[in-house]
Amino acid sequence: MKKSFSFPIIFMIIITAFFTFILAFLNYKTTDVIAYNQETDLRKTILYVFNIETPSDDPKAIEETFNQYIEEEKIGEKTIYVVKEGENIIAYAFPIGGTGLWGTVEGYAAISADNSELLGIDFVSHSETPGLGGRISEEPFKEQFRNLDLTNAKGGEYIVYRPAPDGNVDSIAGATLTSKSVSNFLNKNIEDFINLRKGEN
Repeated sequence: MKKSFSFPIIFMIIITAFFTFILAFLNYKTTDVIAYNQETDLRKTILYVFNIETPSDDPKAIEETFNQYIEEEKIGEKTIYVVKEGENIIAYAFPIGGTGLWGTVEGYAAISADNSELLGIDFVSHSETPGLGGRISEEPFKEQFRNLDLTNAKGGEYIVYRPAPDGNVDSIAGATLTSKSVSNFLNKNIEDFINLRKGEN
């Protein structure tokens, strides 16, 4: 009786230990691959906001292009990315993000070194509704921010939705709250980054 009672318990312990070992082994073997894929995605994002094209989607080609044009630097506690001509920095890329309708939105933006142009934006994660707020990740929305003039901003309002008289981009139809959230945190992030650089000079 004791043998028949203990056997299923021992059997389950062995099975559990076996599959735990398998999962741990797979995690160990794929850690480097996952990390490299994450690095590749980040490089693609940074290249995109700088509007630097890669010859292909091959991770090695992306890595080579990234290393050719982009350097990583620290401003305060922030990790930022720069593009140089000779020894002169001509553009910066920095993290952006804030609260959307359903959760946190995170991404990157690039700005010219003289703060006159927003070169591009891209989002790396969000929880917005597909087909509505989720369209912030689509090309037609993001491309509006390409080479956007920042010199006429009033009171830190760099991003203004049309049909406002000084509007410079279009919001997403049917996603007013997400659109407003994006403009709010972009305006704040741009202003904060400009002030951060001033503090470094």
